[in-house]
Amino acid sequence: MPVRKKLAFITIVYWFLLTYILAALVWWFIALNRQTNEMVALKMSEINADDIAYANKVKQVEVFRERKKTQYIGEGSIFLLLIGVGAIFVYRAIKKQWQLNEQQQNFMMAVTHELKTPIAIAKLNLETLRKRKLDDNKQQELLQATLEETERLNALTSNILLASKMDGGKQEFFTTPIDFGMVVDEVARQYRKRYNNRIIETDIAPECDIKGDALLIRLLVSNMLDNAIKYAPATAPVQITLSAGTHITLKVADQGRGIPENERLKIFEKFYRMGDESTRGTKGTGLGLYLCSRIVKGHRGHIWVAANYPKGSVFHVQFPIINH
Repeated sequence: MPVRKKLAFITIVYWFLLTYILAALVWWFIALNRQTNEMVALKMSEINADDIAYANKVKQVEVFRERKKTQYIGEGSIFLLLIGVGAIFVYRAIKKQWQLNEQQQNFMMAVTHELKTPIAIAKLNLETLRKRKLDDNKQQELLQATLEETERLNALTSNILLASKMDGGKQEFFTTPIDFGMVVDEVARQYRKRYNNRIIETDIAPECDIKGDALLIRLLVSNMLDNAIKYAPATAPVQITLSAGTHITLKVADQGRGIPENERLKIFEKFYRMGDESTRGTKGTGLGLYLCSRIVKGHRGHIWVAANYPKGSVFHVQFPIINH
């Protein structure tokens, strides 16, 4: 049975059982209350109206009725509270499983597309080079395009492997002094070369040293810049700012469509991507920003996104300053 059908079946069974339990609880209260009334009626019938202690005995029967009623309400409320808390936990677990299943399906669709596209382009370029005699400039263009596609494949597989290691707790974070400014500048120059038609502006302050894993920090900057380029218009610049204050702060600003406020935390979740996979135009797998978040947290930093006025988004990353 497919996972989606299993989840649908579990959901139906869950709501049926919850409804049955609540109905049984109500029936239990009504039955016990009816039984109490019958016992009260029996006790009242046994009291002689001419008895000197008649009023006192009637009062005792009424106290008995109220005590039983309070007992049933108290026990019922506790059962109802426990059922309610359990129902909430189960509902959240099922909802989370639904979301995870949908995200995994989107991830598989995205990965399939991300793998097929560069492979197809690289194959076409190599076949063209093999079958046709081209001038040197054209050959260099095709080779450069093939290298860019293989770089995309390398980045994709690196992200998948790193996400797997982090989820399994097998990724080690090395802490060595890093010239953060040099890393940002190198990544920016690499992306300018790869996307020679894009405007990538940098404002890098001196002496922005941090402690961390150089490879992971480079991947962090690459993923943030790659995300900005994907969602920003081709004619709009992407701005990278690195500054030093109480923290080392990296900002990557784009002029894309922006991120709704209610989605600004979700975008750092694994596999999460805005929109529907079948109609989405941007590339990606939903791992880039997730890895950024994990890398930043692993280096005792903070990452968040804010609006970029008049449009777009600004991703902020803060790291502690090295204490010399």
